[in-house]
Amino acid sequence: MHRIELSRELVERLARERGGRLHLFEDIDPRRTAHLVIDLQNGFMEPGAPVEVPTAREIVPNVNAISRAMRAAGGTNIFVRFTTPVHALDDWSCFYARFPPETRQAHQAAFAPGAHYWDLWPKLDARPDELRVNKGRFAAFIPGTCDLHGILKSRDIDTLVVTGTLTNCCCESTARDAMQLNYKVIFVSDANATLTDAEHNATLNNMCALFADVMSTDEVLGALRRCQTPVGTGG
Repeated sequence: MHRIELSRELVERLARERGGRLHLFEDIDPRRTAHLVIDLQNGFMEPGAPVEVPTAREIVPNVNAISRAMRAAGGTNIFVRFTTPVHALDDWSCFYARFPPETRQAHQAAFAPGAHYWDLWPKLDARPDELRVNKGRFAAFIPGTCDLHGILKSRDIDTLVVTGTLTNCCCESTARDAMQLNYKVIFVSDANATLTDAEHNATLNNMCALFADVMSTDEVLGALRRCQTPVGTGG
């Protein structure tokens, strides 16, 4: 698990600006909240996988705890998968051009729909009736590459809890765009993972400063317990 270190100066400044409070979104309405599980797929999780992130295996119990709590509270779990469609090498050439041809082709094949590495990590608590959404870029809100924004709007969702990998790539990119699309964003400090503590903490500080409410898994679970609306009640 990452060693989490928020900047003391940043935390103190935010507390002053917020009247002694650090968290912005302690009151969660589960019916309008989605838990986005970003890219916890075999291609990021398996030892020796094309984009292995070892720490991502360690966050799965926390991710699953949030999924179970969200489900029990009447919220929505959405499992987002990095996907390389057939024309990805041409449509996103500025990204793939940095790799030699054999690496580009291997990456495209690894994350093609139906490929083993594209599949969700089997240790995730993902129910068959819960949403799977494919994205063709790092962020899940790029027009023409993912249907997530429309899905969320159709369900009247205004709050997102972000977990997954990589903290400083797909998770951060998605959270930044979500905030600018006027979603309330909670970025979970110990349920996101990347390759180093330094990269992880750099993102947490960016999120805390401007883009999201940074909470631990325990804090998210506590917020869900306080605000829970039992399934089947009109609320």
